[in-house]
Amino acid sequence: MSRLPLVIITFAIQAANPMPVTVNRSHARFQPDASRVIARFFYASESRSLALITNVLEMPPEQKAEVLARVMVNYSNRHRDIDRIFDKHFNLLLPLFRQLSIDGHMIARNDKQLLGAYFTMEYSIEAAAFFNPSMMEHPDQSGLAEGSKRIIISFRATGEGHISSVVFRTGVIDSYNHIYLDPPGKMLESPEHIRKHKYHRTSFVMKLDEMQVSHHLAYQSVTSELPEVFTYEELRKLVDKSRILLGSEEKENLLLNEIMWLASSHYDIEFSKETLISERVIFPIAETEVKGIEDARFVRFTEAEGMHTYYATYTAFDGNTILPKLLLTRDFRHFTLIPVNGEVAQNKGMALFPRMVNGKYAMLCRTDGVNNYIAYSDKINMWRYAKILQYPSYTWEFVQIGNCGSPIEIPEGWLMITHGVGPMREYVLGISLLDLDNPEKVIGRLTTPLLVPNTNERDGYVPNVVYSCGSMIHGDSLIIPYAMSDYASSYATINVKELVSALLASA
Repeated sequence: MSRLPLVIITFAIQAANPMPVTVNRSHARFQPDASRVIARFFYASESRSLALITNVLEMPPEQKAEVLARVMVNYSNRHRDIDRIFDKHFNLLLPLFRQLSIDGHMIARNDKQLLGAYFTMEYSIEAAAFFNPSMMEHPDQSGLAEGSKRIIISFRATGEGHISSVVFRTGVIDSYNHIYLDPPGKMLESPEHIRKHKYHRTSFVMKLDEMQVSHHLAYQSVTSELPEVFTYEELRKLVDKSRILLGSEEKENLLLNEIMWLASSHYDIEFSKETLISERVIFPIAETEVKGIEDARFVRFTEAEGMHTYYATYTAFDGNTILPKLLLTRDFRHFTLIPVNGEVAQNKGMALFPRMVNGKYAMLCRTDGVNNYIAYSDKINMWRYAKILQYPSYTWEFVQIGNCGSPIEIPEGWLMITHGVGPMREYVLGISLLDLDNPEKVIGRLTTPLLVPNTNERDGYVPNVVYSCGSMIHGDSLIIPYAMSDYASSYATINVKELVSALLASA
C-alpha cells in the first residue's frame, strides 16, 4: 500500500523567553476527517420505537423493497458488510416485539434488514476534533529501510455531542524524522465481539468501599449475597432484587445504579481480521464511558520475560463522573479494558512506566488535579498510595501541572514530558529528567517551556493549548506528537543529547 507523505519541512522555533533547546516543529497536520463514519444503533425511546416498528411492518411490500434498495445503494459502499450491521441492530429490538405480540424470529429476512436500517445511524467519529496523540513503536518492524521505524499513533477523536473515542493511524518515520502515514481505511469498524468479564467479590467490594458507601442498605443488600466469582447478569439479578426490597428510596436506588455502572466497565473487544488498524474504533461501550473515552496514554511495556504488551491508561466519562481505566493489547485487534482501583485512581492523567521499576509497576498520576505524583504497585490495576513528585514552580504552570504520557527511558534517566497551565488557561509543555533507579528524584527540570502554542496553533475548540499523550525516541531524537487547541495535531522533534545537556545544566 502506498503511503501519503506528510509535509515535513521543519524549523527551529522559540517561545517568548529564550529556550535552552531547539525544538523543530513539523508543518505536518493530522486533521479530522468528517467522512470517517461508523454505523451506530439508533434508538429514541420505547414508545417511539414501538410505533416505528409498527409503521415499517405495515408498509406495502413494494414500498419496503424500494426503501431497502435505496438504502443499500446509498450506504453499502460506506460500511463493510452492512447486512451484518442491520441484523445486529434488528436483534437488539427483539424484546420490543414481545410487547407487540409478534415473534421477531419469524419476520421475513428483508423486513429484518429494513427494520435494522431504520434503527441505524451514521456517526462521524472525528468530525469535531482529532487530538491528544500518543505515538508508539509498531509490533511489526519487518521490511524497513535502515534508520526507519514503523509506528502507530493513537488519537482522541470527537464527534457529535462531544463523544470521544480512540482511533489509530499507522505509518513510518524515517532516519530524517519524516513521518509517512499509511492511507487510513474508510470502512471503519466497531468491535466484532464484545465479552463482559467475570468479577471477583474481593476487588469489586474494595472499589465500592473506596466510594464510601458501605453504610447504605443497598450496599449491604447486594454485597451480602455476592458469590466469590460472579457475572454481570448475576449482579443485575441481585440489584433488581434489592430494588424490590428497598422500595423507592432515592439514595439507595442511586447507589444501586452506581453498582451496575461500576460493573459495566470491564470487558473484552475483538475486531475483524479484515480490518486495518486505522479502521478500528474503540467507541464507548460501557455505561461508565457513555460520554467518552478520553486521553489514552499508550506505552509499549516490556514484560520481565522480554515480551511486549501495549497498555493505555484513559479516562472513562459518563457525563457526571470520571473513572480511570486501563486498556491492554498485544496485536491492536484484541483489547481488554478494565477499571483501575485504589485510592490513587481518583483523577485524570495516569501514565504507566514502560517497565517495572525495582520490581514494581510504576505510575505517574495527579491525584489532586494540581501536582505531579508517582505511585508503585504489585498489581497493574491496583494503586493505593502516591508520593508527591512535583509542585507547580514556574509562572507558566501556576494553575496546575500534569504529565503528557509515560516516561521515556534513556541512559541518563527517565524523560518526563509535562504540561503546565498558566495565565489565560494557556497549556504549554515542559520536561523533567528523573533518576533511573529512583524516579522519585528529579535530577533536571527546564525552567522555561519546551513548547508554547504559536500563532498557527492557538485557535481551535479549546484555544491556547498544546498537549500530548505519549512520545518516543527515534534515533538521536525525541519525537513529540501533540494536539493544537483540541482540534488537530502535529509533531515536533528535539535532539536528545542537546536536551539532556540542558536538563542536567538546570539541576
